[in-house]
Amino acid sequence: MKIALIGLPQAGKRSLFTLLTGRSVPESRKPEETIEGIAWVRDPRVDALTKIFQPQKTAYAENNFVLCPDATTGGESYEWLKAARRCHLVCLVLRAFEDEGVYHPAGSVNADRDRGNLEAELLLADMELVEKRLERLARESKSGLNPEQEQEKTVLDKAMACLEDNRCLREMSLSQSERSTVRSLDLVTFLPVLSVYNVSEDDLGADFDDATVAVSCQIESEIAAIEDEGERAEFLEALGLHSSGLDRVNSAAYEALGLMSYYTVGEDECRAWTIRKGASAPEAGGVIHSDIERGFIRAEVMKYDDFIAAGSEAEARNRGHLATRGRDYIVEDGDIMHFLHKS
Repeated sequence: MKIALIGLPQAGKRSLFTLLTGRSVPESRKPEETIEGIAWVRDPRVDALTKIFQPQKTAYAENNFVLCPDATTGGESYEWLKAARRCHLVCLVLRAFEDEGVYHPAGSVNADRDRGNLEAELLLADMELVEKRLERLARESKSGLNPEQEQEKTVLDKAMACLEDNRCLREMSLSQSERSTVRSLDLVTFLPVLSVYNVSEDDLGADFDDATVAVSCQIESEIAAIEDEGERAEFLEALGLHSSGLDRVNSAAYEALGLMSYYTVGEDECRAWTIRKGASAPEAGGVIHSDIERGFIRAEVMKYDDFIAAGSEAEARNRGHLATRGRDYIVEDGDIMHFLHKS
């Protein structure tokens, strides 16, 4: 899953990207250039399983972050949105800290204003695409539209009405067939949005809505420099935090995308696998390899809490905590699974 980092100049996108992915942004980066990097979704359940199995390898779930060009307002150009349209989640990075040495393109710091302006730009950008496509269909209609084009026009008319009402397209109720007719346009307001407020240390505990995470890139840099886990935990506790901002951004993105994790365990590897909520057992196996989904026979499932209470796989079996599930089983967050399949 790809997550687009979008924001105005000096909002902290570059710093956040580097902190999340560990990938530095070269000074030679061109203004229109995008850069991608992988961030681990830190998971205490993976850590607990690793302590039990002592595997050769531990693998967390991953988020793929895409650092987009600086956003602009005023509708002159939407080139900065080009990469974001091909992502699965839009993450708005918004400056909420005061620093006289760092300019703000609007002349003053107001994260709520910037958020509203950027959300409006997303609407206007989609409106421009829909309008252009409707104009083209109008020209083509002179020689008659085929059924697919007729359906596309109907969906686009609904989309335009939605956008003109200042509503994102993700609020529309569309069938899979209707959605597929406009998929090629890569309309960005179909995507979920997560807001990250880059705050000062004093505002780390401020209350925001459920779609917002407060992070201080300055503080996160200090946290990242602490190698000892115990010292890091003490530092977070002193700030009144249970986890780092980076972990909270990753977790919030995971949640916004409707994702969850299940686990495979053993002496070779303990690994978190990413699936959509509501996925069936064969679909979950397909994340590992398509052969598992195609040749699925059954899955052996243990609940994470039951396994931890038992302390070992053998004891979990003895306690009757291992269940055999078929094709219709809907995987639950935290399931520990082993798949049996035809080769």
